[in-house]
Amino acid sequence: MSEVQHPSAYPVSPFVNAFERDRDRVVVEMIGGRSWTGGQMVDAISQLAQALNAAGVSPGDRVGLLMGNAVEVLQLQQAIGYAGGCQVALHPLSSVEDHLFAIDDAGITALVYDPAKFEQRATELAARSEKLRAILALGAGGSGRDILALAATMPATPLPVRMVDPNVITGLSYSGGTTGKPKAIPSTPRVGGTMLQITLAEWEWPTEPRVLAVVPLSHAGGALFGPTLFKHGTMFVLPAFEPGAVLAAIEKYRINCTMLVPTMIYTLLDHPDFDKYDLSSLETIMYGASLMSPARLKEGIERLGKVFFQFYGQAEAPMTICTMRKSEHDPDNPQRLASCGRPVPFINVALLDDDNQPVPDGQPGEICVRGMLVMNGYLDRAEQTSEALSGGWLHTGDVAVKDPDGFLRIVDRKKDMIVTGGFNVFPSEVENVIATHSAVAQVSVFGIPDPKWGEAVCAAVVLRPGGAVDDGELIALVREHKGSIQAPKRVVFIDAIPQTAVGKPDKKALRARFAEPAEA
Repeated sequence: MSEVQHPSAYPVSPFVNAFERDRDRVVVEMIGGRSWTGGQMVDAISQLAQALNAAGVSPGDRVGLLMGNAVEVLQLQQAIGYAGGCQVALHPLSSVEDHLFAIDDAGITALVYDPAKFEQRATELAARSEKLRAILALGAGGSGRDILALAATMPATPLPVRMVDPNVITGLSYSGGTTGKPKAIPSTPRVGGTMLQITLAEWEWPTEPRVLAVVPLSHAGGALFGPTLFKHGTMFVLPAFEPGAVLAAIEKYRINCTMLVPTMIYTLLDHPDFDKYDLSSLETIMYGASLMSPARLKEGIERLGKVFFQFYGQAEAPMTICTMRKSEHDPDNPQRLASCGRPVPFINVALLDDDNQPVPDGQPGEICVRGMLVMNGYLDRAEQTSEALSGGWLHTGDVAVKDPDGFLRIVDRKKDMIVTGGFNVFPSEVENVIATHSAVAQVSVFGIPDPKWGEAVCAAVVLRPGGAVDDGELIALVREHKGSIQAPKRVVFIDAIPQTAVGKPDKKALRARFAEPAEA
């Protein structure tokens, strides 16, 4: 029997074949704008790839993307690969200093931006960065070269089949930087292909997906597009999250699936017109990025039904370490609602101690992962890579406990744990108690310096519209349910919990804001 040789290579984009298959069907619709068929997407990708090369993007160049939600994000993600470049997502909510850091750290030489939203930022980046050679605007009216006009002059030639090494760097994303400077995390065809396979197999998609994208497509929102396309669905895109617009879009377009971070869900539930909209088409709300309050999750189930599907991951092992299916959300079991689900079967997941040894069931340990989903390492960060991948496992920094049914309940980030008077306090356990109060919309718990205790437990609380409660009542509530050690020494009431660029509560910002010692 002759031996068949299979090359160790991946297609630069499996999406193009899927676009061709649905050449005459609408695959993306920009709400308030135009719609795109699969054929139109392929043509746009071909033209943009040629335009990028004509504008000076060469193989190996790193191309920054700075834009809100737009169809062009999806097109450029594919076009940059065909042009031979490496895409670097610049989060639209990040500061100019963060953007400059990423440009310098990643070696970005070309920037593609939306002049309607980021003209001032692009101008400042061009003036302050020595590495940027090409400034490309998505349309006229900006200081950058109009990449869309240039693309329109190119023929829509068929895209060639292009295979790449499975570990070549095709993209870079940055960690949230909640504990220091952000780290660049390379994306490879191996990791991206594994994530796509897991999302197709493990996530609960409607039979004919009509997916609303409101989280950034350049980041987590982009994970929605592949499965939607491969399942012959349509993605409807909103330029940004605005609760009224989200509710209206679900009703008007009969949306049956969307992805939201917990803060967005809280905002929708608290919207004064929530009950006026017909949301009956919703089959699945995918949520993740941070822990969700069990009390608010129960409220969501009571008002929307069992439509909630949780995913857990991090940029180093994206999106799909664990999942909790809709049927597994038991509104009468707060411990289950506090879970991040069970590990997917495609990878190895273990709870390990500081010596990389498994902890006994029921004991807290760090969630550690190995398998095809895990990154090769941080860009140019050998020491941090060695630490993160110690012992052949990715150390997520999340501490969890496994229950008898195999569900993992994250008790907190390892670095967020508060040591007060020699005792360990996990903020999420305090947050879950405070969130049960009817006046509380959101809460974030963190440690602040204290001369007596070393650290003191501090709770930042956002009240619901019309809600009223004083700090003493919340402190007493925690003391009753968790004891005096976990009870906050200080409660502060604020208008909003600060968020990182990826939608997580920014505890570093809260610590800095309320760093003065608590009263003994």
